[in-house]
Amino acid sequence: MFSSRQRLLLLIAVLCFAAVGLALVSQHVFDMPPCAWCVLQRLIYLAIGVVALAGAFAGAIARVCAALCALLGVGGIAAAWYQYDVAAQMFSCSQTFADRFMSGSGLDGAVPWLFGIFASCMDASVDLLGLEYALWSLALFVVLVIAALRALLRR
Repeated sequence: MFSSRQRLLLLIAVLCFAAVGLALVSQHVFDMPPCAWCVLQRLIYLAIGVVALAGAFAGAIARVCAALCALLGVGGIAAAWYQYDVAAQMFSCSQTFADRFMSGSGLDGAVPWLFGIFASCMDASVDLLGLEYALWSLALFVVLVIAALRALLRR
């Protein structure tokens, strides 16, 4: 049976994979091309999801995985805030950290349907229910950090 820490880690993984799924639906069904900061956040969500799954199924390292999820979540918060506050005001996000990182990793070319950069940050600034996607992502990263800290501090 799963402990409460492991259940929280499973919830974190589900939320992360659901977020990436919604991003892909937005991109491929509703024709909302992503920018470099969008795909960097996808990578962070996937990393958190994989780490959370590892912690959920390998109970001995669950606390370490929860801490790593929290740290990755803080990185996601920074990326989402930068996208909303800085990059969305720029005509191009080429040569920003996200663009250099994603291009340098080769993921944009190897898995373009998931990590391809197809828009500038200004063009990718889209509202969903009155809030920009970046703010929704920021809110989810905050929820993930809180959940990861709760999992970390569980006895």
